[in-house]
Amino acid sequence: MTAEVEAAVAEAFRQEWGRVVATLIRVTGDWDLAEECAQEAFALALERWPRDGLPHRPGAWLTTTARNRAVDRLRRRSTEAAKLREVATTDSGDDPFSPGDDSGIEDDRLRLIFTCCHPALPLEARVALTLRTLTGMTTAEIARAFLVTEATMAKRLVRAKRKISNAGIPYRVPPAHLLPERTGSVLAVLYLLFNEGYSASTGSDLVRWDLCAEAVRLARLLTRLMPDEPEAYGLLALMLLHHSRRATRVDATGGLVTLERQDRTRWDRDEIDEGVAVLETALRHDRAGPYQLQAAIAACHATAADAADTDWTRIAELYRQLVRVVPSPIVRLNQAVAVAMADGPAAGLELVETLHAAGELTGYHLLPATRADLLRRLDRRAEAARAYREALDLAPTEAERRYLADRLAETVSGGES
Repeated sequence: MTAEVEAAVAEAFRQEWGRVVATLIRVTGDWDLAEECAQEAFALALERWPRDGLPHRPGAWLTTTARNRAVDRLRRRSTEAAKLREVATTDSGDDPFSPGDDSGIEDDRLRLIFTCCHPALPLEARVALTLRTLTGMTTAEIARAFLVTEATMAKRLVRAKRKISNAGIPYRVPPAHLLPERTGSVLAVLYLLFNEGYSASTGSDLVRWDLCAEAVRLARLLTRLMPDEPEAYGLLALMLLHHSRRATRVDATGGLVTLERQDRTRWDRDEIDEGVAVLETALRHDRAGPYQLQAAIAACHATAADAADTDWTRIAELYRQLVRVVPSPIVRLNQAVAVAMADGPAAGLELVETLHAAGELTGYHLLPATRADLLRRLDRRAEAARAYREALDLAPTEAERRYLADRLAETVSGGES
């Protein structure tokens, strides 16, 4: 296979996966069938495009191929004759999500996300199902985002699909007046999409910039679509402020570079300025929510002249406010880090030990990694080394494993980092 074809298939996957799956769901009403036929279409592209050449419209080729696969499958199901007739008579050139509705959403991907985030499902289920269906994220990646096992997430996705099927929930773009009831889950989808790009849950690369860039793009569009939604601005500001550090998060060898060691002269100042301005726009609504609070924390880091200038007291206070709004164990872990920086490692370790004892973050590598760092700062090196080893066993990416291995070596040798 030529590099050109391989790149074309990869690009088609990024651009067309959601549309192909959504089109088949719309026509067949069967989520599993849609995903299976889409996967087969992409596999067929890898086989045929090197031989036949790249199609003029890859998305149309993939949609037609996947649709034909669905027709073949449905032909073998005699009880679904009516659905077969519907699929067979659907013009493969038609786009069931074209801008002919009254949603006011012009971007294809954003339209699909709003479509998938149906309020009949629990919030977590609709967010997970949207990520699985439209972004190409694996069940394992989504499970990690929700801090559950892959098996547990797989069961939740099956239940969500079954509920949609049994209840006959329509898969269509909602009209404009119904968008607000889906906004919260759309924000959550974009947030988790950015997070997966910013700190990948698996693989050799810590960062997946294509996911980050797409999440930022969609967040920008959402603020234009909903100019009176402060949390949309808060999420965009949060993304911009984190994204501004993209050039400094890994070194030339792909190794992790922690915040305090990053070269701030290489941060994107234009993006920081935009993020701060967007945050100010959000805060003027006087309805601070979790994304605005997180953006305010990110702004403290982004606007500090250097690591020593960081206002950790302010950050710790913002985390206290955030914990009241989102009392999740990950937020409380981040709060512990801020408290450790503001009030000393012993104060932070006390909060970490409470989390450790509760067992809510079992299997999450950043809990033992944080605990190890605080123990090391308290010169409790033997305990720190054990915690580093635990974190090393759990770390999902090669970059993080390399970083933790270096810290473990420094701790064991008694050196300073």
